Amino acid sequence: MSNPSTTSVPVNRHGAVIGPLGLFTVLLGAALPLIDFFIVNVALPSMDSDLAAGPALLELVVAGYGVAYAVLLVLGGRLGDMAGRRRLFLIGMAAFGLTSLACGLAPSAWTLVGARVAQGAAAALMMPQVLATIQATTQGPRRARAMSLYGATAGLSMVAGQILGGVLVAADVAGSGWRSVFLVNVPVAVLGLILTVRSVPETRSDRPATIDVPGTLLLAVSLLSLLLPLTEGRAAGWPLWTWVSLGVFPFAAVAFFLVERRADRLGQTPLVPPSLLELDSLRRGLVMVLPFSVGFSGFMFVIAVVLQQGLRMGPVDAGLALVPMALAFFAASLAGPRLIGRFGTRIVTAGGLFQAVGVALIALTVWRDWSGLTIAELAPGVAIAGLGQGLQLPVLIRLMLSDVPADRAGVGSGVVVTTQQSALALGVATLGSLFLALSPSMGMRDALVVTLLVQLGMIALTALLSLRLPRVMR
Repeated sequence: MSNPSTTSVPVNRHGAVIGPLGLFTVLLGAALPLIDFFIVNVALPSMDSDLAAGPALLELVVAGYGVAYAVLLVLGGRLGDMAGRRRLFLIGMAAFGLTSLACGLAPSAWTLVGARVAQGAAAALMMPQVLATIQATTQGPRRARAMSLYGATAGLSMVAGQILGGVLVAADVAGSGWRSVFLVNVPVAVLGLILTVRSVPETRSDRPATIDVPGTLLLAVSLLSLLLPLTEGRAAGWPLWTWVSLGVFPFAAVAFFLVERRADRLGQTPLVPPSLLELDSLRRGLVMVLPFSVGFSGFMFVIAVVLQQGLRMGPVDAGLALVPMALAFFAASLAGPRLIGRFGTRIVTAGGLFQAVGVALIALTVWRDWSGLTIAELAPGVAIAGLGQGLQLPVLIRLMLSDVPADRAGVGSGVVVTTQQSALALGVATLGSLFLALSPSMGMRDALVVTLLVQLGMIALTALLSLRLPRVMR
């Protein structure tokens, strides 16, 4: 028995249509959580110096945010469907500002870790409402443009976070040092709250579903049992609990799927309806976004370590090294909708080829001239890789949500963002740990080259999978 059909209805009497200012506002809400996942990469050395954190706690600063964010995203989407997406967006934005303030004022490493976990939970309330609101308040070409802008915002935010972090740490505004990478969120969140009240319409499902408690708990156990040991295992020396946790993961994941499938068949409303994954566009997009996001986040983490610790660059130079990637990504994102109309989904394949060439060029440059490596020498490879990423990510996000019905917009967006966020955390845990494990014996140059070769394998997988996409996309 299938779920009852519902529709996304406007709460405002003029109809749930979002204008340019409202779209800018929700995209601002999409940018903040992604920026904050990456902004700490270049700030970690100064955090360590100031708080005497050590490697394990520093990884928790990154992982605590990412895990809380990933675990609660689908629940955040469900709550938006129930209570109203604008309402949850406002609550999430306010909580994000307050937890950012707590991060910026943290007196110790453990306090910072706790504040980062709370910040990730706040982001999980806010982020799913962005895609759900776009789905519920746009149609046709306007939706396609809005989805392309969302994809561009997501990609740019991930690169811009690292650039902004380097600039803020080096600027040392009023002696704030690394704390400014969090404190900068506070005025942005206040602006976001004002704009939301003025410009974002309220939408919700007309038949709100109850919270799927068993599904929520099993999803949390599944993600925690996988992400926590992978992110903390290397720094902690792989103690027994990490192996026990990894052993729990497959059982928790299977139990989650069985519970959700049973609820779906009984006509209940599971947290992640398996019937949603029957949508071919969503399923294919999720499979592709996994290797893409793992490779991307691993690269961003490793390059931050290499530039600062291996090549002894300051935080500003480490951030500026990624400017060509951001500019190329932005240009590709702007051209994306026009290219889709002309070439269809084959631009995803082309994007994978460009990204592969860029990453290979970075590896070759590093191998040939490690001791005298400069930002200028890295720029061509970084730019070409950014161009390739910009041709892939916006299209994949648009593809994944193209067939999701409006009544499941919150759940669908939660599934998409959870998959992406979990993959980002996995990228740091796997490629980051690989690089850090190889560096002592091989040296940073060779460890970086090996890591880039692994990323090339993931890029190749994404490109091959893209050949199975339908040529024409709605």
